[in-house]
Order: sequence, then structure tokens, then C-alpha cells
Amino acid sequence: MIRVNQIKMPLEHSTEDLLHKTAKILRTEPGKIETLRIVKKSVDARKKPDIVFIYTVDVTVQAQDKVLARCRSNQVQAVTAKAYQFPITGKAPMKERPVIIGTGPAGLFCGYMLAKHGYRPILLERGKCVEQRREDVERFWQEGVLDPDSNVQFGEGGAGTFSDGKLNTLVKDKYGRNKEVLRIFTEAGAPEKILYEAKPHIGTDILVSVVSRLRKQITDWGGEVRFGAQVTDLLVEQDHVRGVVINNDEKLLTNVVVLAIGHSARDTFQMLYDRQIPMEAKAFAVGLRMEHPRRMIDRTQYGTEQHPLLSAANYKVTAQTSDGRGVYSFCMCPGGYVVNASSEAGRIAVNGMSYSGRDGVNSNSAMIVTVTPDDYDGTGPLAGIAFQRQLEERAYQIGQGAVPVESYGDYRKAVTGCESPDSEIRRRYPDFKPEIKGAYCMASVHEILPTVLNQALVEGIDLIGQNMKVFNDSGAYLSGVESRTSSPVRIHRDDTGQSQVQGLYPCGEGAGYAGGITSAAMDGILIAEKIASVYMV
Repeated sequence: MIRVNQIKMPLEHSTEDLLHKTAKILRTEPGKIETLRIVKKSVDARKKPDIVFIYTVDVTVQAQDKVLARCRSNQVQAVTAKAYQFPITGKAPMKERPVIIGTGPAGLFCGYMLAKHGYRPILLERGKCVEQRREDVERFWQEGVLDPDSNVQFGEGGAGTFSDGKLNTLVKDKYGRNKEVLRIFTEAGAPEKILYEAKPHIGTDILVSVVSRLRKQITDWGGEVRFGAQVTDLLVEQDHVRGVVINNDEKLLTNVVVLAIGHSARDTFQMLYDRQIPMEAKAFAVGLRMEHPRRMIDRTQYGTEQHPLLSAANYKVTAQTSDGRGVYSFCMCPGGYVVNASSEAGRIAVNGMSYSGRDGVNSNSAMIVTVTPDDYDGTGPLAGIAFQRQLEERAYQIGQGAVPVESYGDYRKAVTGCESPDSEIRRRYPDFKPEIKGAYCMASVHEILPTVLNQALVEGIDLIGQNMKVFNDSGAYLSGVESRTSSPVRIHRDDTGQSQVQGLYPCGEGAGYAGGITSAAMDGILIAEKIASVYMV
């Protein structure tokens, strides 16, 4: 097989055009190319408004050796296709079925791989199935009725289900787990384009049905998924796990427990701490959601507004403040919404969400600052959770139960005492307003975060605005608080994937080993491999 890189194509082109361009690079005839598969597709907007697509393709071609001999370069290379293989090398008998706590991406993909290879896992989820969960989330946004076990954070699919469904990751993938995750997603109904887009995403609307199909496949292979089943204790004997307690009542015996809990499972973290499961506080990030008109972001990134052949523009921005803090965008949602992502009464946390079409009128991202245990009071592994809760309680109080919103100009003036220039957003987009799922109100968002973090955000956003014009426009909106970017805790595990308590496998984002849908799913596959290296079916 031959890989051809850096194929530039105009925005308006056909599959036939791509075939002819590939043949020209290979100095062969289009009819001699037997197969062509897109490996990667990205947008190059460096010379806006002259925007092009950049492709990498794999082809099979007649007389391959001759083609390679005359074309071998960095642009044309021989490659060998290698499919992911799930290794089973374990020799020990598995006396009881493995138990997986949580059905976010880590738990689902760990369960998927184990079920596919005959291990018949039992997945325990404190929340509801994704179909019922969606109804609970919509009711919360429309009526303010919060179900503490079925919300944006808890329930089948995990927190990522009500986000943008972003599937890109920076995790290196020499074992092919990333591609396997994307392939499984497409088998469950995700669009084929996620296999090659540079920044793949599914969207909340499609992700709901994909998660449902993954569950069905697990049960078809002999696995079991139980909802309303919160693990409230572990059964441990002589540093070995012996089972779990469900809903403070039922005991389920097993010698393999996968801790695929989410980053918001605070009561579970407390139970594990009380059980003296080794863990530590880790750095995470907090901040605010920032909204701009989608057309403005499109114009900044593409040089034109709402191009018919381009989806809503993405961005990834970073800055370093004068005191060395990093300020950066996180979970950018083109054409999306800010959502009330709370999971506890009396506290407000926000997140971002896009549907598959990314056709909302605003674009948003979290603008966040890294914090470490030095930034908040308290010691011990759970101190970061206490800090998150303090911020969420302030947000709830400031917004009187609704998501608090403030213009960037007002926020900046409150933090620095300085007036901002007149707003280009208000001049060009007079109808611009927050797009938020759930009740919101204008309030003093600057009172949520500690002063040092507010100062870092203003300095970082203004630095970004020097390069990305109007990003720091006074008419942009900030809402808060973005406190659930990642887990504030890491549960220790060794090279076998196990805790100090043997048979206990910390996994995914909540355990501190992933950051996003794809990396969590990849970690779920990794832990399934670790289990299969010990136990046979």
C-alpha cells in the first residue's frame, strides 16, 4: 500500500478530483489506482480567504514497486496496514464475572472489549440509561429539576455524552487503540468521516444513539448493564478485592473490579479514601465559559462568515501570564451552547455542548487556568474536590440558582479597574446574546474565582486577543463556573493496571488517567487488555 501525504484540494472538489490529483502525484493513470482510502482530512486556512483541504490517502495501485521507485519521497511512502489485535495471554481462571463501575467511555469500552472476547462483564451505573437520562437532563434545563444521579455528569455515556462529542486526542497511539475506538464508534452508528477528520466529533444528538448501540452489543455478547446501581462500598480481604456493595445493600462477589468512575463521582472518591485506597491530589484547571458570535469566529479563522462548504470554525488558544500561569481554551464548541452541568444541589458547574451540525448561532469554549494543591486550602487527596465545591457554591449564590453571566468588558473592569474599548461584537452583531441550556442571569461572575485566577484569565485573554483579533472584545460573554475539566484526584495503579489492592483496576478520566472521550475509551481498552493478560475466559 502507498501513502500519499499533503494533497491540497480546493474547497469545491469531488472524489474523482481527489483521485486524479493523487494519480498525478504518483505519476500514474487514475485507472491504475485500485483503491483509495482517506486517512486524514484537515482545513488549511493559513492563507485566508484562500482556504484548501489537505488530504492524506492510502492507495493500492498497479505496479506498486515501479510507482514507488519513481516517486519515493516524504510525500509518497510505502505503508503496511496493521489492524488492532486484542491480546489474550492470561492463564488464571476467572472464578466470578468481572465488574466495571461506571458506563462512561472508559467503562463502556472496557466492557465492550471484555464482552466481545467472552468475559461476560457486569457494568454497574448509578444513573439511568442514556434515553431516560436525556429526558432528565432536558427537564433540568427547562424546569430546573435536578436528579443527582441522572444529569449531565451521571448516567450512561458519562459526562462526554452532553458535550460536543469531540474525539481528537493527543495520546500517542502506537498500539492502534485510538483507531479501534473510532472504528467501534462507526460500527455503532457514528459517521464514517470521524475515521479521517483531523478533529473528529460526533455531536450530542448522535452520541446518544451510539452509546445505546454499544450497550446493546455488550449485552448481546453476554455482558450485563445494570442502572440505578451505585457502588457504595468495596469488599476487600488481605489486600485483594472480593466484591462490591451496591446501594448500601446488595453484595456482588468478584475478584476483578474496574474503577471507571467519572471525574464528578465525589462520594465514590470519599468511599475509596475511607477504604484507604491509595490516591493523591493532582493538578486540574478551572475557569469560565466564553461565548462569541459564531460568525465572528468563522470570520477570524476563515476570513469569511459561514462558508457553505465549511463547518463552524474551531480554535485552540493558549497564553502564558507574567507570573508563569498557563491560560488556555478547553472543550471548544463551534456553533454550540453553554450548558448547566451541575450534579449537586446548591452548586452550579457549566460545560459546553454542540449538536452534530454545529449550527448554533454562538461558539464557546472554556477559558481555564491550571491550579495545583498550592492554590487552595486544605491538604490530602480530596482537597481539590473541596475547592471545586466552593467555586460552584459561589456561582450558585451569585446567580441565585441560575447560571451567572457577565460581559467580558464588565468582568475585565471589575478585575483590573480598566475600561475596555467599544465592542465590535455589539456593533456588528446587535442581536448577540448568551446561548445557554438552562436558566441564566446577568451577574457578577468576577466574584466566583479567587483574585489571582481572575487576573490570570484577563491577562491571558488579552494576550490571545493580540493575535486573534476581537477575541477579547468587551461584548463577549463569560459564564461560570467551569470546574469539571478533569479529575482532581489520581488513584494509584501499577504497571499491571492494578491498585495496591489487587484486582482493583483504576481506569479512565475519573481515576486520573485520561482527559476526554477518546483517551478515556483507549484507557478502557488498555485495562481490558491488562485483565486479559491475567485471566483466561
